[in-house]
Amino acid sequence: MFAPPGIAAIAISRYQYIPLFPLIGVNNLRCVFITREDSNIRDLQDLQRKTVALGQLGSATGYYLPLYNLYGLTLAEILSAPTPKTIMEWVAEGKAAAGAVSMAEFNLYSSKFPGTKFRILYTDPHYVPPGVVLMESTIESKRQEFIRKVMSEFPSTSAQEIGYIPNAQVPNYKYMISVVERVQPIASQLQSKPVQLFNKTI
Repeated sequence: MFAPPGIAAIAISRYQYIPLFPLIGVNNLRCVFITREDSNIRDLQDLQRKTVALGQLGSATGYYLPLYNLYGLTLAEILSAPTPKTIMEWVAEGKAAAGAVSMAEFNLYSSKFPGTKFRILYTDPHYVPPGVVLMESTIESKRQEFIRKVMSEFPSTSAQEIGYIPNAQVPNYKYMISVVERVQPIASQLQSKPVQLFNKTI
């Protein structure tokens, strides 16, 4: 299974999938919260009782990391956007007070809104690990070794065409797993208005 970071963290922590190889993709992704330049919002605490736009379930930079950073706040509403560009549109229009995207997405799309100046409100200090090739832990151990051997010996040009790096170290998912494990218990509350971003059972 080829999994992006958010999905990979769930699969590893909850379903004991085994990471084999990193996927080819954008490295050193970081999550940023953006707002309009003319907004009076200065830090994440100022988003209390405000509307925030996030990405789709499973996205590390658009969903898991933003919710982790907002943990403990009560928001007026969370808007779920189909694309990072939509998040920026909603912030530009004032539909959302702030939104979460990756730094790369912000740099790519910020020039597409000539009438709006954006400001980065907060940059998450952690880099998102690349996605990984995963294998089910229920597969018999000899078969696991066979799969790993075949995939690692695959010609590197062919492996890159498929989308993974056969001779690279598996990224460290410890922090990403801790993020997902904190966010998962509040996921069912995200459609509420207002949205309480904390686990009420604790």
